[in-house]
Amino acid sequence: MRRLSWLALSLVLTALFNLMPAAMAAEPASAPEADQPPALTHAEAMAELKRLQTEQDRIKQSASSVNGNTRLGDMDEALHQLATDVNKLKSALTPQRAQLQAQLDVLGPPPAPGTTPETAAVARQRAELNARKVQLDNALKQATEGKENIENLNAQLGKLQRGRMKDQLALRSESILNPQFWAPLFKPSEDDSARMAAFADDVVPMLQTAWEPEHRAATALLLVLALAIWTLGRRLTERAAVWFCLNCLPENRLRRSALALATALTTVATTALAVQLVYIAFTRNFEPPADLQDLLSQMARLMLTSALIAGLGRALLCTRHPSWRLPALADPVALALKPFPRALAGLLLLAGTLELLNHVADTSVPFTLLGRGLVSLVVVFTIGAALLRANRVRSGLAAAGERAEARATLAGMIHAGVTLAVIIALVALLAGYVSFARFVTYELVWFDIVLCTLYLLTQLTRDTFESLLSPQHASGRVIRQLFGVDESRLEQASTLLSGLGTSVLTIIAAIALLTGGFGTTPAELLDSLLTVLGGDKLRSYNIMPERIVNAVVALSVGIWLLRSVRRWLDAELLPRMCMEPGLRASLVTLFSNVGYVLIVLLTLSLLGVKWENLAWIVSALSVGIGFGLQEIVKNFVSGLILLTERPVKVGDMVSIAGVEGDIRRINVRATEIQLGDRSTVIVPNSQLISQNVRNVTMSNSTQGVATLQLTFPLNTDPEQVRDLLLDIYLDNETILDHPVPSVTFSQLAPNGITLSVTGYVSNPRIAGSTKSDLLFEILKRLRAAGIPLTMPQTLRVENLPGMTAEALLPAP
Repeated sequence: MRRLSWLALSLVLTALFNLMPAAMAAEPASAPEADQPPALTHAEAMAELKRLQTEQDRIKQSASSVNGNTRLGDMDEALHQLATDVNKLKSALTPQRAQLQAQLDVLGPPPAPGTTPETAAVARQRAELNARKVQLDNALKQATEGKENIENLNAQLGKLQRGRMKDQLALRSESILNPQFWAPLFKPSEDDSARMAAFADDVVPMLQTAWEPEHRAATALLLVLALAIWTLGRRLTERAAVWFCLNCLPENRLRRSALALATALTTVATTALAVQLVYIAFTRNFEPPADLQDLLSQMARLMLTSALIAGLGRALLCTRHPSWRLPALADPVALALKPFPRALAGLLLLAGTLELLNHVADTSVPFTLLGRGLVSLVVVFTIGAALLRANRVRSGLAAAGERAEARATLAGMIHAGVTLAVIIALVALLAGYVSFARFVTYELVWFDIVLCTLYLLTQLTRDTFESLLSPQHASGRVIRQLFGVDESRLEQASTLLSGLGTSVLTIIAAIALLTGGFGTTPAELLDSLLTVLGGDKLRSYNIMPERIVNAVVALSVGIWLLRSVRRWLDAELLPRMCMEPGLRASLVTLFSNVGYVLIVLLTLSLLGVKWENLAWIVSALSVGIGFGLQEIVKNFVSGLILLTERPVKVGDMVSIAGVEGDIRRINVRATEIQLGDRSTVIVPNSQLISQNVRNVTMSNSTQGVATLQLTFPLNTDPEQVRDLLLDIYLDNETILDHPVPSVTFSQLAPNGITLSVTGYVSNPRIAGSTKSDLLFEILKRLRAAGIPLTMPQTLRVENLPGMTAEALLPAP
């Protein structure tokens, strides 16, 4: 009877459970609530979760790689929409999960072992409900985690927005003369105080751990050791480097450059070791948080940068040993500038520390601008004071009649540029553009570091190769014997390697300047300024400010570098290669033309020009070449042929179409020929290829010929005239003794005898003037000897009276 009761109850529950899903599914269709979200199937819920996760990953990637082109407003709207979609999904899944739980509550727990088992339909129904419940729980868990991630992304986005506002170079605040600007220093806001207190909560435990009684002695010992290495260790290491340079390096300019490099490196190396010991002292028993760890690593790099500034100042000024100084600075000027590198290093350390603290603590915009304004002000005053003091000392030397250092054009341009940057930064501070002033001062410091490092390494590279390949030193002699080369080849190799090293260092320095040192890059500066002026509209026309800046800078640096290498080739390398002037001029011109083409291609590439988009330009040019540009292209190709085949070269004496002179320059389109009267004839290159050209000096002959033909009466003694002409030629200073001048009997005619006298001169260009001098002397001696020249015979017909035309006819 009990079994029948349990069986009847099971059948009733099974029927109810089978009807319940249909009733629950039909109920919303008959009477849906106004705010009840539509039910989702498992496939629809999983598809929506996947879409939300993909969108969240996209926003997270955009936030992690934010740059000047990222629109934070769009990211904010996308996050809000994503949060709304997540809430809708949770609202749709939560009722379904409650319904499943209600169904499971009706079914109750499964029967205990040993009792009457439930039917297969009930067990299957419970398993399906549990599986759906697990799926809904997983979906709700993913939605909850997605909501938490969205909240974290919202916080990160807020931090990015504050950082973007702080780094906005066009952002204007109060002037440094306004007391409101300094208010955050005396009355910080509650948020800034809370953030700094939270940062202090991370720092204080580290300090307390380091000064615990069981760790205090080791911490103090490490700090004392770091101080000793930074002071005494630096001096001892520098003295050891000086001893090595004086005793192991040759006595030439390599000692000076090596000593300067040793001074800078010892300062950086000892500072790095001291910083490492301090880091170990405070973190050996404490694991810093991620933000504090990042702050410590950034501060270590900043300390090394400051040490490099101080080391470069000591190395280049070299006030203790003026004879070791690399740059041509007067001693009073070097002494006047001595304290400023250290002061600049200390101020830069302070500036960077404030920047890092503001970044880690995420202080407010006014407090951040206050720190940047203070840093920019002290840096501007330091560099400005150094410039004023140096100028005052130079003026004093000039007034006293003493000679100051020689100033090159490039040095003057750098001095003027630094002065202008200081003035611009000071005006920006007074106008309230603190972030812009900070950019200018930081870039100015970075420019000084790169420039001084480039100068030091360039001098060291040149001196190293000159000493290594010098025949006067052991290394040069070993290389000479090993490879069997002469001294001229060693000099050529030295010049070539030093030039290549200088070029590589210059390119690296240019890249370092373009990538930016401490602050914003020039491209980001222009981007910030154009953002205020409507940069988004420019981007809508595919005009990218950063591309324009990079292209302009690359074009300027490329042209400057090309001209520098061209001067180096023309003045140093090619003359040592023992090449003739014409070949040197051709190689330099060819190098310049190829270099300009490469620079233009690089500039177009940086502008984002794609070569497949230039097809229409090539088509248009082909049409233009076929009509109007035909002659230009022909002359251009002819110029390339002249530079490669070299039928004529610079310095040759040529004659073409009645024009005779020296080739002074072969351009891309035409060739300049200088005549004897110093005038210049411009001949298209195509004429030098297509016409007959007489090249007097093509055979590399250094001799010219002075030949004269004279006609004498038949009764003249030819031997006497021959001796007289030979004496005149031999007495002339420009006529060479070898080959010996000669006289040839050229012609015997009824009107006289013709003698040809020939002599050689050292240069074809003086043959004309030599002929003139010889003719003067010949006429003088012929008159003295009473030897006449033959007069040309002419037939003169006069009108005689009484004679007719018939009378003039011959008789039959």
